[in-house]
Amino acid sequence: MTIPLRQGTHDAHAGDTKQDDGHGERMGRLLLVTAVRLRNGPRGLQLDDQTCAGICRWAERFETVTFAGILVTEDAEDGTSTSWLDVADLPCNDQLRFVPLPLAYRVGQFLKSYKRTRALLADEIRQADHMSFTVGYLVGDWAAVAALEASSQRRKFAIWFDRVEQDVIRNGIPELPFRRQIKEMLSLPIMIRYHRYLLGKSSLALLQGMDTFSVYAPHASNPACVYDVHTHPQDFIDKARLAAKIDGVLRGEPLRICYVGRAAVMKGPLDWLHALAAARSRGLSFQARWLGDGPLHAEMKELAHRLGLSDVVALPGYVGDRDTILNAMRESHLFMYCHKTKESPRCLIEALVSGSPIVGYGGGYQEGLVAEHGGGAFSPVHDVAALAESLRRLDSDRLTLAALVRSAAESGRQFDEATLYRQRSELIATYS
Repeated sequence: MTIPLRQGTHDAHAGDTKQDDGHGERMGRLLLVTAVRLRNGPRGLQLDDQTCAGICRWAERFETVTFAGILVTEDAEDGTSTSWLDVADLPCNDQLRFVPLPLAYRVGQFLKSYKRTRALLADEIRQADHMSFTVGYLVGDWAAVAALEASSQRRKFAIWFDRVEQDVIRNGIPELPFRRQIKEMLSLPIMIRYHRYLLGKSSLALLQGMDTFSVYAPHASNPACVYDVHTHPQDFIDKARLAAKIDGVLRGEPLRICYVGRAAVMKGPLDWLHALAAARSRGLSFQARWLGDGPLHAEMKELAHRLGLSDVVALPGYVGDRDTILNAMRESHLFMYCHKTKESPRCLIEALVSGSPIVGYGGGYQEGLVAEHGGGAFSPVHDVAALAESLRRLDSDRLTLAALVRSAAESGRQFDEATLYRQRSELIATYS
């Protein structure tokens, strides 16, 4: 859902419009500046599948979409599997322009490329009618530089925060080499002030989920809580399958538990295994699977073996087929997660869409998803024992679990990609 709060009364920057078959008037030329990776493939530029889906939604609402992202080579990628698509094959390709930006997260790289890249962004800003900049770091964050440039041109712009960046960085510091720890600790206060300054200059702050909204909204004159999703009405679990799942819960079937996401520290994969082991020691009967690869995938396999979970926990790694992922969620009685940072993961929305209650660590984002209709059960962050006890209680109280399944499906029906992109497009067209 998009929840505009304390919206301003600014007029949108005027731009050309034309009719868009079935979608109303297109609202001028949109510029997006992000840290999303672009790469060169055999047939030209490539982009990940979810970002491609989003760009096509923007193209339904805007005459043209210019997308500026970070151009990377294969050796600069982070090792996590990605479904890359050729942008030339996108159905809206004739409306799109792509602007590759340099990868410059080191100070030397950033300083070397700053003048040229800012001049490039300045030109794009002058040509755009509406702008949205996805900010997330300090050095090498070209979206933040674009915000500075737009402000210097006295142009309105939207700023987008996907998650609470300082929380993500702060929680990841212990895992870094010592010199990086020092660097991040010294730069973190500067980044926080920098982001607050940019928020104050923006004409619209798009803040994903209530965690992000609660942290950044006080520093923005015109904040809105929004959700970025890629689910459609055809993805919603159908009535027959929902009824069958509820029937299985009430008949006492062993719990089917799943998670979909990266095996990375911020996702809490080791907590996930320890909670399952603790619940099993209390008599819980279940089958669980974690779909996704990442830097801790091998360690997960080793820990599952040490905890004696190899017979009940499947760790197949990366699964690229979206239908397979959604089916895994629809088949599961609950979606268990152990997210440790204030981020806004789409997998929780996809679980609700699939009629799987979200059971895991609490927080503003996840609790906000189910605030209206229910469908979640939450434990304190890092409290593995409490999460294990939550699983045991749900297993022993099947009426409550069945009600959670039904409520999860109801909550999931709020998250339709077309509706949410339309609402965000209207906010951008009106205020930026």
